[in-house]
Amino acid sequence: MDRPFRLEGFDLRRYRVGPLAPHIDGLAALLSAGQYRRESARQKIRVVADLSLWLERRRLGADALDEQVVRRFFHRRHRHDQVRAGDVSAAAVVLELLRERGVVPRSSTEADPRHAVEKDFERYLREERRLSQASLDNTLPFVRRFLSDRFGGGAVALQELHPSDVTRFVLRSIDGMSPSRAKLLVGALRSFFRFVRMRDEIATDLAGAVPTVADWRLSSVPKGIDPDDVRRLLRSCDRRTATGRRDYAILLLLARLGLRSGEVASLTLEDIDWEAAEMVIHGKGPRVDRLPLPRDVGAALVAYLCRRPVCTMREVFVTARAPIQKLARGTVGYVVERAMARTNLDAPHKGAHVLRHTLAIDMLRRGASLPEIGELLRHRRLDTTAIYAKVDLGALRALALPWPGGAE
Repeated sequence: MDRPFRLEGFDLRRYRVGPLAPHIDGLAALLSAGQYRRESARQKIRVVADLSLWLERRRLGADALDEQVVRRFFHRRHRHDQVRAGDVSAAAVVLELLRERGVVPRSSTEADPRHAVEKDFERYLREERRLSQASLDNTLPFVRRFLSDRFGGGAVALQELHPSDVTRFVLRSIDGMSPSRAKLLVGALRSFFRFVRMRDEIATDLAGAVPTVADWRLSSVPKGIDPDDVRRLLRSCDRRTATGRRDYAILLLLARLGLRSGEVASLTLEDIDWEAAEMVIHGKGPRVDRLPLPRDVGAALVAYLCRRPVCTMREVFVTARAPIQKLARGTVGYVVERAMARTNLDAPHKGAHVLRHTLAIDMLRRGASLPEIGELLRHRRLDTTAIYAKVDLGALRALALPWPGGAE
């Protein structure tokens, strides 16, 4: 098996050629820190050295490098050599390195007015409203999609927006969306329009033009999967591999403790108290809870940590491939989707939250009370847990009144 790339003992002299020569060592250090495999890192360094010689033949310096120049290089290279995805990413890495070092200016797209207003809005939400990363992830993509839909690739002219632009976008976008996700969309747009109105970038209060989404509380029935299907998902993980061990531990945390995907992604090594057999869970907003660490979950975490890529990340779960970085919230849901695909499971929902619903429904059917379920799921209010009462049809049938005129 190809080993991780290490700077020690690797001779870079043959790759220090052309105008990019002073930056080859920096590129190698980034690849080593990112835990790239040795042969993959060697190939990336080789491609950048070829790019440097290509620049030299055209009498171009390192400061001339940008996305257009990179495309020209790979267009010529494709004529007599295969271009792989990793080769293109190598050029992107060295280009970002040059920008960080001030050799190459930032790309012109960063001066795009759309980019600027998005960045200002993100900064406002993060610094002034103090929203969590999860809230940002549920807000910014909708705003970005709206601006792209209305203005395409051109400059953003907020003063040209009309209420009809807003309503048309919302009506098109919510088609097929769940009510809860549709509410996230309209909430994101209202927040954005209030922000730009506050900055006097629009004269009309477009927040009032955003349609309201009907989503009556407790109107739906939570949908889970069968406990046997959960066991099938767990068995589908190949625990002979580091990725399989990671996915198995993630699925156990979701299925046994009902964690949210963001809570799994944010779990750190310091959050696990092995002696007390407890875990600290960082929930919604500033909420912090302590949960017991079941034996099987602890064993799965130990098995994964023994094969976890060597890195300085304090998050428990990291990516399986270089560059090694903490696992994103969306990737946790993707772990569940992949397991469902492996088992050909046709679930009502494909994300991580279906396992949270499954746990609550199973507890209810085993005789647990709603307060007990709410305590495990860490609901702030009991009426949030009350939706699961709809699943217990036997108990509800005893409370139902006879239909007028029906059989006694």
